[in-house]
Amino acid sequence: MGGDHGPEEVVAGAVDWARLNPATDVVLVGDTEVIERLSIADRLPNVSIVHASESVAMEEHPAAAVRRKRDASINICMRLVKDGAADAVVTAGHTGAGVASAILNLGRLRNVDRPALAVQMITDHGPMVLLDIGATTDSTGKNLYQFGQMGAIFAERVMGVVDPSVALLSIGEEGGKGEQRVQEATELLVASSLRFIGNAEGKDLPHHPADVVVCDASVGNVTIKFFEGLSGFIFDMLRAEFRRWPLGPIGYAFMRPGIGRIRRRFDYERLGGAPLLGVKGTVLITHGRARKRMIGYAVEVGAAAARARIPERIADALA
Repeated sequence: MGGDHGPEEVVAGAVDWARLNPATDVVLVGDTEVIERLSIADRLPNVSIVHASESVAMEEHPAAAVRRKRDASINICMRLVKDGAADAVVTAGHTGAGVASAILNLGRLRNVDRPALAVQMITDHGPMVLLDIGATTDSTGKNLYQFGQMGAIFAERVMGVVDPSVALLSIGEEGGKGEQRVQEATELLVASSLRFIGNAEGKDLPHHPADVVVCDASVGNVTIKFFEGLSGFIFDMLRAEFRRWPLGPIGYAFMRPGIGRIRRRFDYERLGGAPLLGVKGTVLITHGRARKRMIGYAVEVGAAAARARIPERIADALA
């Protein structure tokens, strides 16, 4: 029921994915009457509906709404995973509500102080994991260290990266440079079994400085949204230039294949969304602006993370 375009786009994307993946069950959680009106779910044997009489609106305080609305769709999703009736939650709704509901209903893994949202960023050497991008702010050095461990497990088990490298996002690449929590995390990461390579600066991110880059949620959220805004701004400028008469359309005719390749490379919808690492269950939070295409990719990533048993592997690593 969440997202800027939900439930229309969410239902359509989930049902389309289910049609292409008949061996996997998809459960649509929300207002049954609305879902049935929007979908052909009752015609697909691998799609079912679980009714939810409430939902969390974007303008509501997430933690308060999650506690007050026990029958909210996000709470029912989390309880389905907790009870073993589902293996993963995929949501395009309120990020804060998703995080709060996961902590409240699923709980944190043992030895995890805070969960983290991890996103795959596009670089010139393939996807890179950046976390935390918005789960909880004001992280400690120990939190950043745990984020590094969780991010490395995700990179290895879901993305197929062998022995992933880990870096801390800081104001300088020199060792020990940065705020106190970065220095504390550096000591812990150096002493760990992770392949820690030191600090990375913001200018390094497009060039894949490490397989996993760790930062506080405030820094990560600003970083990822700046990248999204900048890429959109660049493509808008290109469109404006190619429309300039008379040479713009001619230039576009020559540049069209290259522009297409660049656009496919910057296609963030294919990345699906951000897994919430550190809770007792697989939770994937996709973009609030997601339309049905991105919803399908999000369900695919959620299914892959569930099959990889990421929470169990994180628990083992932090034991």
